[in-house]
Amino acid sequence: MLPFLQITIAIVIIIIAAKAGGYLSYRLGQPAVVGEVLAGLLLGPSVLNVFHWPVFTDTHLSETITHLAELGVLLLLFIAGLGLHLSSLVKSGKSAVLTGSLGFVLSLGFGYILAKAFSFESQQALFIGIMIAPTSIGISAQTLMELKVLRSKVGTTLLGAAAIDDTLGVLAISLFLALFLGETSGGLQSVLVIMLRMILYLIAFSTIGFLILPKLTTIIERLPISQGLVAFTFTTMLFYAWSAEVMGNMAAIIGAFLAGLFLARSSLRDKIEHGLSAIAYGVFVPIFFINVGLAANVRQISTSGLLLLVGMLIVILISKLIGAGLGGRYGGMTSRESTQLGFGMIPRGEVVLIIATVGITEGVIGEDIYSTAVVLVILTTLMIPPILRSLFSPTQQSKPQLTTER
Repeated sequence: MLPFLQITIAIVIIIIAAKAGGYLSYRLGQPAVVGEVLAGLLLGPSVLNVFHWPVFTDTHLSETITHLAELGVLLLLFIAGLGLHLSSLVKSGKSAVLTGSLGFVLSLGFGYILAKAFSFESQQALFIGIMIAPTSIGISAQTLMELKVLRSKVGTTLLGAAAIDDTLGVLAISLFLALFLGETSGGLQSVLVIMLRMILYLIAFSTIGFLILPKLTTIIERLPISQGLVAFTFTTMLFYAWSAEVMGNMAAIIGAFLAGLFLARSSLRDKIEHGLSAIAYGVFVPIFFINVGLAANVRQISTSGLLLLVGMLIVILISKLIGAGLGGRYGGMTSRESTQLGFGMIPRGEVVLIIATVGITEGVIGEDIYSTAVVLVILTTLMIPPILRSLFSPTQQSKPQLTTER
């Protein structure tokens, strides 16, 4: 079978599995994301190992699916930003900064201590601390959108804190590479350059986004171009994501989130959301959640790896709840809201996988630790959405609200 035909049938399998898993999850009273990730786990090497069946001979198939999944998470973060008001995000700034930074530092520190307790060398232990520290914006954002609380005080603070958390993760791994592996010359000086690039990127692209993007949407909409607005917003999202990584040394998902946040100020916001949601939830987002499950292979986890995994979960739980508790209280949140914020900061996702990939490529960690990190992403993805639904539902409703796009 031609490689292109293998990709087409793989996408068919993925989307059908994602939608079936999401529907079953909804019928059981859980967020759809839980069923989608479980479907990916079922398709992956942990159970069926579908894409290693004889019919799939293309060695680049897995890489292609991963690229499509990355588009999915960019669209997911773009839509999350599109659903927020910039003023609300600014109001949550203080508590978001404290929650994100404190949660990250505590996770890193406790993770280092945990790894040392498992007899890892100091360099490896530090890397493991960095690896488990960043929060997944995508998982929590999707769950909050399903529960229709993305624009709540907790929702806006959570997204702001997660963005700060992920940025610190990128900065930390850059610092690690510069100081320990010699990836960049100049040591601390190179890290200062990276920080300066981050600041300049945020200033420049925030100015463009605030002053220019909303006006451009109006101009593009008037032009006689087929689906011009959808094409413009999609390419803007991709450019912001690309520029965040290449120009600002930040995660691409931060750029996509910023693009959505600034385009939310456009008078055509609803039309933009309608156009991009169809692409996102119909195709790319399901591929992203399935791919999370596809990446895991629970068979590779040893007994010591299982104990390390349990330790990582405990570390993340304690650090994020403490960080959110202090950050939420500082921002005037109630105990319940601080708890919601803390559990929302627990999921691990795309940034953890990126850092783990860097670690295995550079020889800092082995396949066993990489597999443990992937399973950590799976477990936090499966655990937290039901907990968030329970915490955000004072009436304990039996089923979550599905978004209209899904």
